[in-house]
Amino acid sequence: MVTACTLKHCAGKEYYCALELTLQVIGGKWKPIILWRLGQDGTLRFSELRRIMPNITQKMLTQQLRELESDGVLHREVYPQVPPRVEYSLTELGRSVLPVLSEMCKWGHAFEANHGTVGATGTRTAGRAIASATDAPDTNAPDTDAPDTGNDLDMAVGEV
Repeated sequence: MVTACTLKHCAGKEYYCALELTLQVIGGKWKPIILWRLGQDGTLRFSELRRIMPNITQKMLTQQLRELESDGVLHREVYPQVPPRVEYSLTELGRSVLPVLSEMCKWGHAFEANHGTVGATGTRTAGRAIASATDAPDTNAPDTDAPDTGNDLDMAVGEV
């Protein structure tokens, strides 16, 4: 028998299950990348984060950093100088999510190996060919996962 989840409240968030709460705190397009970069590179300034993630707008980066700080996942240090210097680093809570992000990256590589990738020119670069809705499944496609290449999210960040 399946039981309904009950509404819960934590840190100003409403949610029905722990996964929903987790996604409210670290989910979205940019938060995982921000967390990963701070985990890999240590303390970074706003401008350094913008350089690492060229597709994010200043407004969106500011919003995501504020939310992560509000949730206690990252620390914002303001140095009283002219011009002001602001640095961001992970808290202990923020560092605790890094193994989860690493596993997500491994999953992404396995998905990529199974489905292939398409480069900027529209040509297939790895994995199976991308099939249209009317194509038959590719029975000759490799069934293996991509090898673990170590710091996978470092490579992915430049592609975002």
